[in-house]
Amino acid sequence: MDYRYRIIDEQLDSALSSMGATLIVGPKACGKTTTAKSKAKTVIEFQDEEKREALLEIADISPSSLLQGDKPILFDEWQDAPKIWGAVRKYVDDNQSLGAFILTGSTAAKTKTPHSGTGRISRLRMYPMSLYESGESSGGVSLSELFQDPKIEIAGKSPLTLNGLIRAICRGGWPASLRIANEHQLVLAKSIYEEICEEDISRIDGKSRNPKIARAVLRSYGRNLATLASGKTILDDIRANFDSLSDRTLADYIEALQKLYIIEDIGAWCPAIRSKTAIRSSEKRNLVDPSIAVAALGLSPEYFYTDFKTLGFLFECLCIRDLRVYSSKLGGKVSYYHDRYGLEADCVLHLDDGNYALIEFKLGGKGIETGASHLNELERLIDEHNKAETQVPIRPPRLKMIVTGGELAYRRPDGVYVVPVGCLKP
Repeated sequence: MDYRYRIIDEQLDSALSSMGATLIVGPKACGKTTTAKSKAKTVIEFQDEEKREALLEIADISPSSLLQGDKPILFDEWQDAPKIWGAVRKYVDDNQSLGAFILTGSTAAKTKTPHSGTGRISRLRMYPMSLYESGESSGGVSLSELFQDPKIEIAGKSPLTLNGLIRAICRGGWPASLRIANEHQLVLAKSIYEEICEEDISRIDGKSRNPKIARAVLRSYGRNLATLASGKTILDDIRANFDSLSDRTLADYIEALQKLYIIEDIGAWCPAIRSKTAIRSSEKRNLVDPSIAVAALGLSPEYFYTDFKTLGFLFECLCIRDLRVYSSKLGGKVSYYHDRYGLEADCVLHLDDGNYALIEFKLGGKGIETGASHLNELERLIDEHNKAETQVPIRPPRLKMIVTGGELAYRRPDGVYVVPVGCLKP
């Protein structure tokens, strides 16, 4: 099968042109190895069962022996052979090489390496495929262009029907699913979910963990996705089946799932436009891909035709995933805003140049007016703050946008963009 373009490709090209080595991290099965192989001239896979034992022995006794070969050399799942890190770092130092190595890893667990790699090894974060990468978004509206000119007129039509959107949510952004017949695509997400709970949750650091508890944690996250559910709420959920589970044990499981890049909660944006007690500052629950939540809850696409509320939360998870992918080369980071007066922005997308967008997610068209009023009110409060606090102004939003599951893209008279998720591209 021909290589499918990924948005990280350009970032990887840039990293290889400016640093000695590049580390690509992200959840398993998101396409790290395939993307790295498209750039590498030599490939060493530490999880190749036929060669694993011999490679690990060499990597432990004489890691520099594995640095020979045409560059760039790919070390896939490098954390299985942690001495490779130091060998790569030393090679880059000694040879002042650019683009010599690519390392991939599906876990953020700490390994025993004497050096950080700062200044020698760049780091890229990879996510499951966005709808644009999977070919399901028309790409009629460019996020970069909206930031460049927030008054630009737009037009676009999403090719995604409601049925297509539901399938995309349940299937997830796992590249291998595109090689599978439609009726079997959902099996892959379930398989990834099962392997996380059965194997990866313990393999990450060699600490034995109960797969049933891992399932319960992800099931609770699925029920509380895109909400400000407290740790107590998650714990109470799990204690329905594991009544003696402690706070400390729950924290251990959540941390392990974070290190596997599966749980990725969203922090709060707390601008000084309200009192500190008015702004909600707890994290919003989130998973790296909505299909993990679907698998954890044991749901099928047919279920969502009778439960649009749950579908709305999963839709938000999909939108966050895609916005992270599209904004990655712009240094995009996401947070949310919510206060006790009911004012909110589902997502605040910050770029590394200081600009940001206020964004609401609305699966259908009924919530567009409410979403737009929230964004406009938040902008008004920022403007009022800046008039009163000229010494400490808050940069106004560069962009106000509602991402929908609808069909048409347009700019409202109040400046708020309405953009179907099936129209977006970087």
